[in-house]
Amino acid sequence: MELLPAEGSQIAKKHGFRSLKLVSFDLNEELGEQPFGVDYGRLDNGLFYYVRCNSKPRMRAALALAVKAGSVLEEEHERGVAHIVEHLAFSATEKYTNHDIIKFLESIGAEFGACQNAVTSADETVYELFVPVDKPELLSRAISVLAEFSTEVRVSKDDLEKERGAVLEEYRGNRNASGRMQDAHWVLMMEGSKYAECLPIGLEKVIRTVFSDTVKRFYQKWYRLQNMAVIAVGDFPDTKGVVELINTHFGQKKSATDPPVIPKFPVPSHQEPRFSCFIESEAGGSAVIVSYKMPVNELKTIKDYKEMLTESMFLHALNQRFFKLSRRKDPPYFSCSASADDLVRPLKAYIMSSSCKERGTLKALESMLIEVARVRLHGFSEREVSVARALLMSEVESAYLERDQMQSTNLRDECLQHFLCKEPIIGIEYEARLQKTLLPHISALEVSRYSEKLQTSCSCVIKTIEPQTFSTIDDLKNIVLKIKNLEEKKFLLGMRKTYLKKLNIVQQFEYENLGATELVLSNGMRVCYKCTDFLDDQVLFTGFSYGGLSELPESEYLSCSMGSTIAGEIGVFGYRPSMLMDMLAGKRVEGGTKVGAYMRTFSGDCSPSDLETALQLVYQLFTTNVAPGEEEVKIVMQMAEEVIRAQERDPYTAFANRVKEINYGNSYFFRPIRISDLQKVDPLKACDYFNSCFKDPSTFTVVIVGNIDPSNGIPLILQYLGGIPKPPEPILHFNRDNLKGLPFTFPSSIIREVVRSPMVEAQCSVQLCFPVELKNGTMVEEINYVGFLSKLLETKMMQVLRFKHGQIYSASVSVFLGGNKHSRTGDVRGDISINFSCDPEISFKLVDLALDEISRLQKEGPSDEDVSTILELEQRAHETGLQENYHWLDRILCSYQSRVYSGDVGTSFKIQDEARSKVRKSLQPLTLQLALQRIMPYPCNKQFTVVILMPQVSRFKFLRSLFRHNQTYHLGDAKALAAVAGLTFLAFSLWRYSRRTLKS
Repeated sequence: MELLPAEGSQIAKKHGFRSLKLVSFDLNEELGEQPFGVDYGRLDNGLFYYVRCNSKPRMRAALALAVKAGSVLEEEHERGVAHIVEHLAFSATEKYTNHDIIKFLESIGAEFGACQNAVTSADETVYELFVPVDKPELLSRAISVLAEFSTEVRVSKDDLEKERGAVLEEYRGNRNASGRMQDAHWVLMMEGSKYAECLPIGLEKVIRTVFSDTVKRFYQKWYRLQNMAVIAVGDFPDTKGVVELINTHFGQKKSATDPPVIPKFPVPSHQEPRFSCFIESEAGGSAVIVSYKMPVNELKTIKDYKEMLTESMFLHALNQRFFKLSRRKDPPYFSCSASADDLVRPLKAYIMSSSCKERGTLKALESMLIEVARVRLHGFSEREVSVARALLMSEVESAYLERDQMQSTNLRDECLQHFLCKEPIIGIEYEARLQKTLLPHISALEVSRYSEKLQTSCSCVIKTIEPQTFSTIDDLKNIVLKIKNLEEKKFLLGMRKTYLKKLNIVQQFEYENLGATELVLSNGMRVCYKCTDFLDDQVLFTGFSYGGLSELPESEYLSCSMGSTIAGEIGVFGYRPSMLMDMLAGKRVEGGTKVGAYMRTFSGDCSPSDLETALQLVYQLFTTNVAPGEEEVKIVMQMAEEVIRAQERDPYTAFANRVKEINYGNSYFFRPIRISDLQKVDPLKACDYFNSCFKDPSTFTVVIVGNIDPSNGIPLILQYLGGIPKPPEPILHFNRDNLKGLPFTFPSSIIREVVRSPMVEAQCSVQLCFPVELKNGTMVEEINYVGFLSKLLETKMMQVLRFKHGQIYSASVSVFLGGNKHSRTGDVRGDISINFSCDPEISFKLVDLALDEISRLQKEGPSDEDVSTILELEQRAHETGLQENYHWLDRILCSYQSRVYSGDVGTSFKIQDEARSKVRKSLQPLTLQLALQRIMPYPCNKQFTVVILMPQVSRFKFLRSLFRHNQTYHLGDAKALAAVAGLTFLAFSLWRYSRRTLKS
């Protein structure tokens, strides 16, 4: 009799994948137009709909309205209008006004931001919502919002004026180094087509001056129901009721009888490569980008699907080669990768990009082109292709095992791709069978042939990015010619199995409120595991031990802080990174190590079947010594030097460094590393310190969360974690209560400072910061109050600075409480900061508005609606988190690391949970008002720092800004006036000297 594993077990699921029947097929067989598992159809007015039931996460729905209308449809005087329409949709429609849509979303716990937003591209505009559906009316109202977007956006003069500032700020935020490089590359890639002239962000002149009638005409012309689709994926009882809701809200809308045909905009090909040497003084380093353009592939038949798999194997194999080259002696680049990307509706590209050292772009380009030429001449080896095949097989197996845990947002995106790009939806089970059938029959020759598409005669675009001119277009052309000539002349270990004695469990505790089990192993390591069924193919783990860089004397800090970086390059698991990559092919194991201020940690993410491999690597981490080699250290130092040079060019780094210096003093912990500091690093001391951090298992607590089968997992824990030998003498054995705090003192007075930095285009960033002090007796409750306060401030800053005054795009609030001792006694000090970007000319005004709003909240308190909103936002985020492994991993770690932890993690968790409930129940306008007064300075304008990043200006403009600053902030004391007078005299003297110099 054949014994089968129990249904639902991980072994059964693995068996299920391995026993999947192969597909009998004809390569010309079509994949099918009807999306699998989706209630798909079209209303009488032309609107498409996609509805799918999915319970991950529970009681949530991912919605979207997709419109086949983007910036490429704009005329010259409309450039930016498609994006403006997207903004206006959230601002005002026929039923909603003054951002009432956002207020509604926040009132039901659907925070405006990444999940409730929209995106405008060249070819389409997509509106996305992620909403709770635990009440019947919520889904109906959310769909009604999408219906408003489709035909009822109100485009009045007043609506446009209110939103102009936010759009301009988004435009300004895009004019940094990254934005300029992306825009320039886009124009170069699309040269000769209309796409080159239609960046979605538009033109500043149009954004500032466009009339509402122009915006309205674009909206009415292109927003046609025939060009739209509504997608709803979520925890619904059935799809029929959702389709009825869509019909209720959209069905009565009339479609146009003569909608304009959406034109096609071809992108011309070219045989001769295009070259660009882009100079960007604020660039984060030097880079090379090589792109090969071609028409988008159709995905209709099984043959097309096989071609897609072959392409993926090619990119995997090529990236393996690039990675190994980056780890050689004197590498041509620090990193390099190849990918395929659909750029616009008719065009895709293979893109190879590398980052390299300064003056290294030519060497990087030559190496990239040579490697592709080698593949064309000699192909990939069977070993290289088998590694790529194993990686793809591992990915599809993981997807198959998690087929019942797919997130609704991912399934929504599948439907979007079906509507916008005609990508078939065939279902993960059939896709797994198809890949399992096809992958073994894709040969090394077929994979290697893909390199024919990567030739400089195939619509190739070659671009270098440098902070200053080190290479020219002629240099690039010479490299291409050199490789072409060389090509014409035709130049061109398994994981160690560790056998260990299984050690004993000294103690075992069950924590019902956590649903977790704690083991104390005979080597002293504490392991807590929680079995979940959120994802079938995910196991997360983190190990931590107290004692980090904060315990070192200042003289040793610099070298030891580089320990993780140097060790990572050498290989912290006993293998070089390039060798480890090959050994882990086909396995899903990700991990890393970190030595921070107070803790040493290792972490990982793996599949249940690869848990043994992951634990083997942890064993290797503790039992392998890292020894610095000359070449590895040289590579690390080169990379570090390039990073520092890039930071010195970056205005935002100078801004961040000054913020730290003002708020935390000139402490060596917060001081930026300079290039001269690298010469002081002792690699041997760095590696010795890193080795010592991961030697004593008795100091570590490990938390494991995911789909763990205890009958298989516990023996592995005992073998590999329990098998780590305990040293005869304690190593870095720290008590939490004896850890040092980081030395910093927040300024006791008001500090206002402008950081002026050279910029290619004007940028302005504001950080307004307040000290925070939490009393030890009520610490757990106070931390919850801080969370609610930060959400309140973030919501109110958006309401005032964006929705009321229309002068920012977004605002964020962050909390820092990490510089204190971890002992059970003593207060916690830190800060809470508000960050936003804006027009430099109005930055002082917006700071005043922010201070006024916080002051008003402290004096008058928030409204009932404000409190209801942040309670709903927090509750919805909490409910979603309870269905995620990362959430539980974080909560258990926080329970161990909490000040209230005294050996019983269940009690610690209970105290924290009760504190959250207590604060939620007590949260009212008055209690939140008192928390604002108690936790932050009261009144708020008596103690704060504000640092503003602004572009460097001429001396006289600078003086004028000082006087404006004086008038705005009343810097009227004698010292301030004397300082201004002194600066005026100095500037005048310099001006007179410069005039004499010019005359002579």
